[in-house]
Amino acid sequence: MTKTTSLAILIGAALLASGCATTTRHAPIDVTRYHLGQPLERTSVTIEPMQGQGTPGPEFELYADAVAGELARLGFARTTGTMPAGFIAGVAFFRAPAGMFREQPPVSIGLGGGSFSGGRRSGVGIGGGVSFGVGGRTRQVVRSELWVQLRRRSDNTVIWEGRANTDSVIGARGSDPRDEAARLAEALFRGFPGESGVTTTIR
Repeated sequence: MTKTTSLAILIGAALLASGCATTTRHAPIDVTRYHLGQPLERTSVTIEPMQGQGTPGPEFELYADAVAGELARLGFARTTGTMPAGFIAGVAFFRAPAGMFREQPPVSIGLGGGSFSGGRRSGVGIGGGVSFGVGGRTRQVVRSELWVQLRRRSDNTVIWEGRANTDSVIGARGSDPRDEAARLAEALFRGFPGESGVTTTIR
């Protein structure tokens, strides 16, 4: 077997090993909540776009459904149509590019040593002293934010408000808008009503 053939086989094995070992963890979510510190009656709630959000589209429905699911878990029954509700949950979301992320090269080739190691940063050595990265790419980072206001219908007073935001890499696990909406809503209503005026990081 020639040295060139050996190098090709080792490179292929390193690429396969690094690809199998790659995992993506969720980024932390920052949550801030404000409320009056009073007990909240578990009653019916209508979910609608926050004022100034324009006509709701399919993506709004993803966030509205995620919020409705968390409120239902807390004992608030969602109403639709013309049925009156005790509370109004105003929902707004923001999702936009937030920069680029450069992945580290998944494979390192060394011309000179004669060693191989697998994993995300796989290494190949062929007897010498020069190494260089193989692979790695630039990926888009997206910032997502969910904002919810809970108001009493009777006097339109805001009795609870919260924001949750996180970053994700497009194409990574959990970066789909539906998954992102569910994660943000779960974090926002975790420990409801939460500590007022304090930003917490949920991992």
